Amino acid sequence: MDADLDRLIRLQQTDTFIDGARRRIADHPNLVAGLDSRLAAAKAGVEAARTRVTENQAARRAVEKDLAVIQARLAKFKDQLMEVKTNREYTAMLKEIEVAQHDVRQLEDRILERMIEADELAAGQKEAETRLAADQGEIAAERIQIEADTGRLGRELDEAVARRAELLAGISPQMLGTYETVRGRRGTAVVEVRSGYCSACHVRLRPQMANELRRNERIFQCESCQRVLYMPLSQSASAPESEAEAGI
Repeated sequence: MDADLDRLIRLQQTDTFIDGARRRIADHPNLVAGLDSRLAAAKAGVEAARTRVTENQAARRAVEKDLAVIQARLAKFKDQLMEVKTNREYTAMLKEIEVAQHDVRQLEDRILERMIEADELAAGQKEAETRLAADQGEIAAERIQIEADTGRLGRELDEAVARRAELLAGISPQMLGTYETVRGRRGTAVVEVRSGYCSACHVRLRPQMANELRRNERIFQCESCQRVLYMPLSQSASAPESEAEAGI
């Protein structure tokens, strides 16, 4: 393989890694913020569940208080019933008792509803607390992993930057200038040829170029996107020797 081509391939691989590592390191605060948001959401879920339980308890106590008032009134009416002197007073007192008993039944039904709701809310609170405990464990583990990955990437990035400097020293100024120009315009400057096509812009190579390129003995640039092309060893070993063998 041409020495400059070999260095350009390795330089592109190194630059691709450097770019990716820098993006991932830069994304570290977003990853941490995402974990914080997940944890905050789980905690908010628990707080919301606890609030619903508290509100249910308060509502039940309010109904029980109203019930106690009605029950006291009902007891008073029953006591007064024994003291009435006329049929008219007796009928009126029975009516008051009937109304009070109706109110008691309604309030007891509301208390029962609150009790059933309380069971559901308690189950919901327990589920939210269980989910929070699980999320806290997962998030703590993910946080440790993110910190470890970022630290490892930082070390690998430093190594890649040093390796890049060594590669630059061995590449001719002309080829380096071509590489940097194309990379600045296209993002990548060196790409594989796959099945006779530039893997970046997907334009088919001329048969003669494809046939010569398989040996990787000189530098070719894609006539469409200007990227430097190379044939992976796995393809060059099995590529046809001539245009006729290629069926072109």
